[in-house]
Amino acid sequence: MSSEETEKTGDTGEPGKADERTNTRTPDPDPEVRGLRLVPVLLALTVVSGLIDAVSYLGLEHVFTANMTGNVVVLGFAAAGAPGFSVSHTLTSLGAFLVGAVAGGRIAVRLGKGSRRTWARLTLAAEAVLVGAASAVAFAAPDATATVYTLIAVTAFAMGLRNATVRKLGVPDLTTTVLTMTLTGLASDSRAAGGTAHHSPRRTASVIAMLAGALLGAWLVLNHGLAIPLLVAAGVVGVLAVMASGRE
Repeated sequence: MSSEETEKTGDTGEPGKADERTNTRTPDPDPEVRGLRLVPVLLALTVVSGLIDAVSYLGLEHVFTANMTGNVVVLGFAAAGAPGFSVSHTLTSLGAFLVGAVAGGRIAVRLGKGSRRTWARLTLAAEAVLVGAASAVAFAAPDATATVYTLIAVTAFAMGLRNATVRKLGVPDLTTTVLTMTLTGLASDSRAAGGTAHHSPRRTASVIAMLAGALLGAWLVLNHGLAIPLLVAAGVVGVLAVMASGRE
């Protein structure tokens, strides 16, 4: 554009700059894309899931609060009288998880048609508050019987809330908790099986994330008790609640 044309139109050619003559501004970028993409957010949440299940399985008498597939199996062990497992603890976890999933579904109905960014951030903020509250209980009364049930119920509810949200968001191959289908897809879609291995990096990252979370969680539980790993989990989710965007 010539200088004469620029003088007539006031167009400087710089996006996002105000036109001094017309006092107009080019549109800002879509707010949905601001922040961290959902794929790394969900991978970080997978790390948190491994950490949470390390806390629950190692510190809360062999119950899962994130992995409900394992919990159903554990319930069968407990019902058969296998030592080291508790029917009441497992039922508490399953019940709280389902209630959390119902809450997550209701939130999805209410917020799912609007901004994905707002929806994801609000749900993650709720999870951070819940896990932080569980950490506070573990700090305040680490040896109380009621603490075990409180930690199971609160963390399972938080995981149910998150799982319902992740399911509704629909990001392929990232469930953040259960890896059975992820591992199946990794193997059955691999080049060795005649597939294209299209999502292999994402699936592999998900498995590594879960393993890393379980490793970190186990180390923290064995060396520092239950409160510290729960606090770490709450902190990570809190950061994600501030940073998450609405794009995959």
